[in-house]
Amino acid sequence: MHSYQNYHHDLTQHLVDVAMGRKEADLVIQNAALVNVHTAEIIFGSDVAVASGRIAVAGAAGHTIGPETIVVDAGGLYLAPGFIDAHIHVESSMVNVSGFARAVLPHGTTAIFMDPHEIANVLGLEGIRLMHGEGSDLPLRVFTTVPSCVPAAPGMEDAGASIGVDEVREALSWAGVAGLGEMMNYPGVIANEADVHAVIRETLALGKPVTGHYAAPAADHSLQAYMAAGITSCHESTRKADVLAKLRSGMYAMLREGSAWHDLKETIRAITEHNLDNSYCLLCSDDTHPETLLSKGHMDYVVKRAIQEGVNPIRAIQMATINTARYFRQDKDLGSIAPGKYADLLILSDLAKVQVEQVYVAGIPVAKRGRMIIDLPSRIYPDFVRNSIHLAQPLKSEDFLVKAPSGKNRVKIRVMEIEEAQVGTKEKILEVLATSGLIEADRSIDLAKAAVFERHSGAGGRALGFVTGFGFVNGAVASTVAHDCHNLLIVGTNDTDMALAGNILAECGGGMVAVSDGEVLAIVKLPVAGLMSDQPVEEVARDVADLAAAWKRLGCRLGSPFMTMALLSLPVIPALRLTNRGLVDVHRFSLVSLFPEKSEVDFK
Repeated sequence: MHSYQNYHHDLTQHLVDVAMGRKEADLVIQNAALVNVHTAEIIFGSDVAVASGRIAVAGAAGHTIGPETIVVDAGGLYLAPGFIDAHIHVESSMVNVSGFARAVLPHGTTAIFMDPHEIANVLGLEGIRLMHGEGSDLPLRVFTTVPSCVPAAPGMEDAGASIGVDEVREALSWAGVAGLGEMMNYPGVIANEADVHAVIRETLALGKPVTGHYAAPAADHSLQAYMAAGITSCHESTRKADVLAKLRSGMYAMLREGSAWHDLKETIRAITEHNLDNSYCLLCSDDTHPETLLSKGHMDYVVKRAIQEGVNPIRAIQMATINTARYFRQDKDLGSIAPGKYADLLILSDLAKVQVEQVYVAGIPVAKRGRMIIDLPSRIYPDFVRNSIHLAQPLKSEDFLVKAPSGKNRVKIRVMEIEEAQVGTKEKILEVLATSGLIEADRSIDLAKAAVFERHSGAGGRALGFVTGFGFVNGAVASTVAHDCHNLLIVGTNDTDMALAGNILAECGGGMVAVSDGEVLAIVKLPVAGLMSDQPVEEVARDVADLAAAWKRLGCRLGSPFMTMALLSLPVIPALRLTNRGLVDVHRFSLVSLFPEKSEVDFK
């Protein structure tokens, strides 16, 4: 296999010899319209000479051509640096790192900065090590940021592991680890919690960036305090005003466009309407699902969306190349077409449409016209990764019984209310009928039952609640993709189907399933930590499409139902969430009763 990791310090003299014409280049791309992200201009009629995977000359390179040099005529097409995703959770693609690389390289993504906090919540440091190691020998340059908030809400839920300062210190020492992952616990930063600041200090002491997750409006001095702790970027802006506040404070704004998050239309206005310098703007996808990768692409699509919203194409490419490389202090190797840097290059036939024709990594052609042209190694994960669902015992319909307060026929309950394409939920108080002392789902008022079972230790912890907004009329759905602790989450209209759905996932190692009247309608098997598949993205996408059709058969008409459901258990985004420990009032960051008039939840 070719080496994609050729270190500059080993090649300085060789690169000088090639640049001077004393030795021949391995590859010369001639007659290109070079996209220069340093000066934001296009230089027509340019050549690029490559030696040992790095650029020796960017300009006139005819003197570097020898008998063994491969010469490629770009025919006047655009030559751009490889695209970089500033923030991505590979697990959300539902394929492993190798599968993700196969999916995104043809779209011009040659480097990613991944935060593997999904697998960290299941398998801890060992899960991070496995994903990081898988990325180390791929043509996709995989940089890791160490998960900073595992679990995201201590005391509110149970994860499979925890990441503290010792684990962060160890992971930061690994080659290719670029910094600290998104610091979601912004209240803890501002409150000066010792363990939160300990991981920040560990990262800053090594001179690596601390990436952020400041999801509150940037309306007061709290953002300034958050930044004063050393946190220098954020991908959670959804409003123009928040992007402006962060940029004006010197924070890097990661502008997000993923499968469920469509923020660019609003956030890019900070640049287009105010004519601001875009040097502190980075583009990222955050979460990208299989069908999005196949139908829309990856960073090529994100760059195109920025252009569609009025950004100059070269400026948009800067946000996905040099800006990101500079932020993560990798610009000595990545982010532009310049002598000494890796020859990670894209040939584009249309700049505004971001039409990727060819992809080179370290001067090696890896993809052409949307398809991989090289083979990637397969990664076999150990058995413990594929057997991560540990329930105390098989689920029974009795596990889903919700008892009403004694002696009451009508009771008030707290309900999670979802809205399409919205990350947050609302708390809704409903008065419902209790039948034989039990509260059931009620399709006539779009009331479904929800359950979360702790699936890491086998201790048997669980909690029940209710949700409205999915539109289910029958059946049940279950998922082991349930942010952030990824316990077993089940939503349904009847207890029997809910138990069946949960047991099916426990048997297959995790994933997502839809059932009705005792029949499996569709299943997406994700046996790698209950989060990812080791099958090709095309196969996973087909299964996801079948699952989407099954959700519609159950009555749901939401556009992105899987992510909406997966966030029901995330207790760091308002307003009401359900974890394995119970209902969480996120505003008060406390567990609350299902019954507003009681102090404790009453179910068995």
